[in-house]
Amino acid sequence: MTRAAKDITEGVVTFAVGLVLRLTTGDVEVPVVTLTKVGTVLMCVGSALILWGLIRTVRPARGKERL
Repeated sequence: MTRAAKDITEGVVTFAVGLVLRLTTGDVEVPVVTLTKVGTVLMCVGSALILWGLIRTVRPARGKERL
C-alpha cells in the first residue's frame, strides 16, 4: 500500500469517527470539552488527510518518495 493510499484510508476513518461523535454525542456532558466539538475537529483533520492523500496521488514524485 502506498503512502497516499494510507493517508486516504486514515483520513476516511478519522472523518467517520468524527462524524459519529458529531451526530451521536449532542447531549453528553464532559467536563473539559464537548464531544461534538471533538467530532468536528476530527472531521477537519480527516478531510485534511484525505486531501493530502489525493494530492500525493496526483502529484508526480520527484526523486525519492517522500514520507
